[in-house]
Amino acid sequence: MSPTNRTVVVTGIGATTPLGGDAASTWEGLVAGKSGVKALTEEWAADQAVRIAARVAVEPLEVIPRPQARKLDRSAQFALIAAKEAWQDAGFSGKAGEADSDGKVDPDRLGAVIASGIGGVTTLLDQYDVLKEKGVRRVSPHTVPMLMPNSPSANVGLLVGARAGVHTPVSACASGAEAIGYAIEMIRTGRADVVVAGGTEAAIHPLPIAAFGNMMAMSKNNDDPQGASRPYDVARDGFVMGEGSGVIVLESAEHAANRGARVYAEAVGQGISADSHDIVQPEPEGRGIAHALQNLLDSTDLNPAEIVHVNAHATSTPAGDVAELKALRKVFGDDADHFAVSATKSMTGHLLGGAGGVESVAAVLALYHRIAPPTINVEHLDPEAEANADIVRGEARKLPVEGRIAALNDSFGFGGHNVVLAFRSV
Repeated sequence: MSPTNRTVVVTGIGATTPLGGDAASTWEGLVAGKSGVKALTEEWAADQAVRIAARVAVEPLEVIPRPQARKLDRSAQFALIAAKEAWQDAGFSGKAGEADSDGKVDPDRLGAVIASGIGGVTTLLDQYDVLKEKGVRRVSPHTVPMLMPNSPSANVGLLVGARAGVHTPVSACASGAEAIGYAIEMIRTGRADVVVAGGTEAAIHPLPIAAFGNMMAMSKNNDDPQGASRPYDVARDGFVMGEGSGVIVLESAEHAANRGARVYAEAVGQGISADSHDIVQPEPEGRGIAHALQNLLDSTDLNPAEIVHVNAHATSTPAGDVAELKALRKVFGDDADHFAVSATKSMTGHLLGGAGGVESVAAVLALYHRIAPPTINVEHLDPEAEANADIVRGEARKLPVEGRIAALNDSFGFGGHNVVLAFRSV
């Protein structure tokens, strides 16, 4: 196979989310239909119109030593936790190229691509408060490397010793998926043999909550936190903000085979487009999404008949949820009838730039275990959703046990960014 068309596989997964502090507990929560959304109990939340969010189940300080954590924005803390799990899950130990490394990867052939939609916003806002209240000399000297959007990626690159390239795509809520798509291309085109890729976000803070709330983008169902994120339900009223990180290790199939690595799935490829419609509103007919889906089909050997599962973007907004389903129907026609569509944000909330990473972990595990997680909180299914897709509701659904099957992970962001990833069983 030519170096510009190499097969890419997933050999490691890691996560820290509102459902669990690692990939295994997160997956268990998804399959069980567990909600990670809770009421915000901080003093600052009392005056907010939105008083619910999905915080991580395990605080970073339970995992990262305090001296190290003090030099990292919360978003970078999440990324390091997920990346370390994924790195070890892939069978690597230590930093590539160093004495304590297992020697299975050349650091010059190792990359990192970790995205964030907002970056170190909590560091920026908190340190501005320090400046106003305590003066110039009390501002942390670590502020700039903490608030940089590339801080999570840079720190993950340092963790594993990546030298082939360390990158940070920023495309709002499509960022995490775009990072994985970029990583696939790094390997496919021969720039790297192994890439650690995913997304992270930590934006549960008074200002982002107030700003999203005033945009009317978030659910105000404060009396029922666990029922607030309800994609495809006729009464959905906006997304619920979540936080956390999802990271996967991608590797050329040849490199993985040479070291005897376990393979979760093949990373088939990506489809990317832009709506050019509005800075926040999705194009209502899903034309841009359809273009991304078609681009995926045109640029890979993916057969629509292989697709049995879609981890939908489905944030629980009135317009966005249906536009995505219309696009799937437009591109795939009758083939879309056998897609088991899951909206895992009903359980995790919306992790913004981290969503594509976490949901790629979920899509890969759905193929590996051959089970599709449910969409929870759908009491009254929107007729437009019902007409266009088979939504997995109430409880998880078994996927076909025979043959190769494929899954899509859709991610879309403010600005009209559309990214679709495809994975296939091995």
